[in-house]
Amino acid sequence: MKDFTSKTDADGVAIITWDTIGKSMNVMNQQGFTDLDALIDQALADDAVKGIIITSGKEGSFAGGMDLNIIAKMKDSAGDDPARGLFDGVMAMHGVLRKIERAGMDPKTNKGGKPIAAALPGTALGIGLEIPLACHRIFAADNPKAKIGLPEIQVGIFPGAGGTTRLARKLGAMGASPLLLEGKLNDPQGAKRAGVIDEVVPAEELIAAAKAWVLSGPSIVKPWDEKGYKMPGGVPYHPAGFMTFVGASAMVNGKTMGVYPAAKALLSAVYEGALVPFDTALKIEARWFTNVLMNPSSSAMIRSLFINKEALEKGANRPDAPDQKVKQVGVIGAGMMGAGIALVSALAGIKVVLIDAKQEAADKGKSYTADYMDKGIARKKATEDKKTAVLGLINATTDYDALKDCDLIVEAVFEDTSVKAEVTKKVQAVTGPDCIFATNTSTLPITELAKASNNAANFIGIHFFSPVDKMLLVEIIKGKETGDVAVAKALDFVRQIRKTPIVVNDARFFYANRCIIPYINEGIRMVKEGVSPALIENAAKLVGMPLGPLQLVDETSIDLGVKIAKATRAAMGDDYPDGEVDEVLFWMADQDRLGRKSNAGFYAYDDKGKRQGLWDDLTAQYPVADDQPDLVTVQHRLLFAQVLEAVRALEDGVLTDIREGDVGAILGWGFAPWSGGPFSWLDIIGAPYAAERCDQLTEQFGDRFKTPDLLRDMADKGHEFYKRFDKSAKAA
Repeated sequence: MKDFTSKTDADGVAIITWDTIGKSMNVMNQQGFTDLDALIDQALADDAVKGIIITSGKEGSFAGGMDLNIIAKMKDSAGDDPARGLFDGVMAMHGVLRKIERAGMDPKTNKGGKPIAAALPGTALGIGLEIPLACHRIFAADNPKAKIGLPEIQVGIFPGAGGTTRLARKLGAMGASPLLLEGKLNDPQGAKRAGVIDEVVPAEELIAAAKAWVLSGPSIVKPWDEKGYKMPGGVPYHPAGFMTFVGASAMVNGKTMGVYPAAKALLSAVYEGALVPFDTALKIEARWFTNVLMNPSSSAMIRSLFINKEALEKGANRPDAPDQKVKQVGVIGAGMMGAGIALVSALAGIKVVLIDAKQEAADKGKSYTADYMDKGIARKKATEDKKTAVLGLINATTDYDALKDCDLIVEAVFEDTSVKAEVTKKVQAVTGPDCIFATNTSTLPITELAKASNNAANFIGIHFFSPVDKMLLVEIIKGKETGDVAVAKALDFVRQIRKTPIVVNDARFFYANRCIIPYINEGIRMVKEGVSPALIENAAKLVGMPLGPLQLVDETSIDLGVKIAKATRAAMGDDYPDGEVDEVLFWMADQDRLGRKSNAGFYAYDDKGKRQGLWDDLTAQYPVADDQPDLVTVQHRLLFAQVLEAVRALEDGVLTDIREGDVGAILGWGFAPWSGGPFSWLDIIGAPYAAERCDQLTEQFGDRFKTPDLLRDMADKGHEFYKRFDKSAKAA
């Protein structure tokens, strides 16, 4: 059995079918390229074959992309010269696709050759679009659920099998930029409007339409292989093209802040490739692609945002328990969090009982779903029938008896132990003994909350991030007595609602908030010290954080920060380390500057809530010092404040898998995605340097930067986190 097979029909059309063995969606591997190459050779050499169709044996999809593990294998197999191994491997892929594109044509006259069409039943991503782009015409089934595009930039690389060069030459740099630089995906109709594919036909007519075109005797020479070809929008030395590339460069640097190597490399490949003939442009693309693959940032991003994320979503750390698919979920509390949980559950086809103390509040919570669906309808992403179906799954009520058939409860009421305890007892008076009870909390200890339960083994924490419908991460927290079935239930539920889970053990602030709070505190502490607020915020963004610490506390609300600070101080007593932070935070709250929700915080806002810039009077209260720290010092304070808490969480057993630490950091609070996460970043800079830098920061700024014993041990031994702790490596 092979992933690619070929059959020539009575009309002389060779249909090459891609059907990856053991996968629900096609993914390309090294053997697949070898097999495809051989079948193309066979069809081109066979006089009985008039043309070729490349299609998929998977219903509803063409391909999900490349198996990124093969890139690592190319790198490893090259021995002492990994760059050469990668470049040669990439050029071999170019060779196969160029063979498809030229299809046996005479290299000088462009005569002869056999037409090759791509017939896409549905989703075509990455290499799944790069192969069709090398074909002479792309047909796609009219499948509105299909996604077509090149999303590689989102995992730290760029389309390196000719997709960058072909799309830029097909659409021009400006037309290709949303697809290449943003990884924008389109449905088939949108892909046709964008000029990416050629025809959209009913699914049942897909092969027939492609076959009719193949047999029509079409012209198959690509525009860039014709004499006199001109790039749409102009080449870089053309006045229009020059302005396009100036704008593109500004856009890339504005969006990436210069920390994502793939975006700059992609733009360089397009710019330089536009100045030379097509085959030379492919070599340039391959060189820049190799450059990116050799950068530790791309390896870290691929590992965290593709390999590790996928492993966690498939249940890498799921206990050995029977299937726990949720049939009906009860959501207690119809505020912003509860309404969001109800929405994502109903969108996944799960029946929802949405409970609140007053019917008006419950109905308002359900209306969140109605508003969400209305927005989808306006964008033509949903229909009235879909809206009716989704809303029909939500029963908004005040009646706790409606929970009796629920197999999972998610409580999302006010962050107060006594309130949560009261709700727990009311729910468990109605639900069956096997119902799992989950509390949605960001700070309260699960083990303590479980004391209100009649079965602590069935009690678990599920920490959703706000807004629920947009945030990908869900933090699952095990109390001391939480059982395997409860963990499996939570993981299966998170999979159903298409989120990414991490599982952590119970401790103050769990994992995400444990790392976020020091980041915010370090920014506020620097304000107190006289560091320019603009320097603090821009230093954070220039190192890849999506929000500076001052903007982040505005978004999450300053009064919440005050509440957390007071609770933490009460719990820690004399060990509480953040008095200087509280001085600033409490003063802001006393000024009624509570953040975005009050249109006043560290930033100023207009009447419509639009952020206007840092609040001018902040520096009147906390004057900016004449002597400002250098950029790297500010960045290291902000990064190490987070990273050291991640290491301590691993030391303390809160984290049990560094993959969860990295994926959770990126998806949960946006920790510098270019780095691959806290543990990947430490591996990039090296444990010895990290320990040395911590010693320097401790001497300058205090014991909060003290090197954890684990990091010190790793520095002494020259260890790397992913060689010492990666569970996937041990499993392999």
